[in-house]
Amino acid sequence: MRFDGTDSYVATDDLTVAVNAAITLERPLLVKGEPGTGKTELARQVAGALGLPMIEWNIKSTTRAQQGLYEYDAVSRLRDSQLGEERVHDVANYIRKGKLWQAFDTDERLVLLIDEIDKADIEFPNDLLQELDRMEFHVYETGQTIRARTRPIVIITSNNEKELPDAFLRRCFFHYIRFPDPETLRRIVGVHHPGIKPALLTEALTQFYGLREQSGLKKKPSTSEVLDWLKLLLAEDLDAEDLRQDGTNALPRLHGALLKNEQDVHLFERLAFMARRQGR
Repeated sequence: MRFDGTDSYVATDDLTVAVNAAITLERPLLVKGEPGTGKTELARQVAGALGLPMIEWNIKSTTRAQQGLYEYDAVSRLRDSQLGEERVHDVANYIRKGKLWQAFDTDERLVLLIDEIDKADIEFPNDLLQELDRMEFHVYETGQTIRARTRPIVIITSNNEKELPDAFLRRCFFHYIRFPDPETLRRIVGVHHPGIKPALLTEALTQFYGLREQSGLKKKPSTSEVLDWLKLLLAEDLDAEDLRQDGTNALPRLHGALLKNEQDVHLFERLAFMARRQGR
């Protein structure tokens, strides 16, 4: 079982090495990188390439580790007892399986994505140490021990908003997805926008990387955002000449696809103002 990328996802050599190393070691693959660099999509592509089903657990700030295992619905059981329901005598009727239980409770291998783990409370990763290491957990209400029938391929993503505990990191294989260099980005664009005119692509990427390298930028545009921008340029049927700056406007065409806050827009407006003053 080996991942070598797919026709719709450009995986660099170091990324494919990381995925296959995690599969061989049977360790969770912890993937970090800027938002929009394809961390979540990686899990979907691994599942597709290996022909495996996928379970996706999207983490929020309010998510608790216990929710990934199971939840006991005591309120429904109390209500049923008041109504004299027969099902109330079996506590298993009130146990709701979480994403980890679903992943453990299958005979076929699958991909389990734990997406944006750094959004949760700092204790969240520690609360999953044993479950991800031993691939088992205990259900106290029923006395069951749930063990994975087949060890899933676990991919965990993080946007690096919080530091993760050392004990958790020790149990993972780590990979940081670097922002793609121009050649890699050209390959990525070729997958999503085949047939784009070379001159337009060259001018667009020149402006895009210039935008990213501007000092003082609060949020650098990501891979997904440049793909959206190029889609708009193609929809407007613009060419390279349309994109070239005339020295009076520092903002690129359709910049709303790239700049996502007013501070960054104001920064480029100030640069344009200064350029106009110097041109007098």
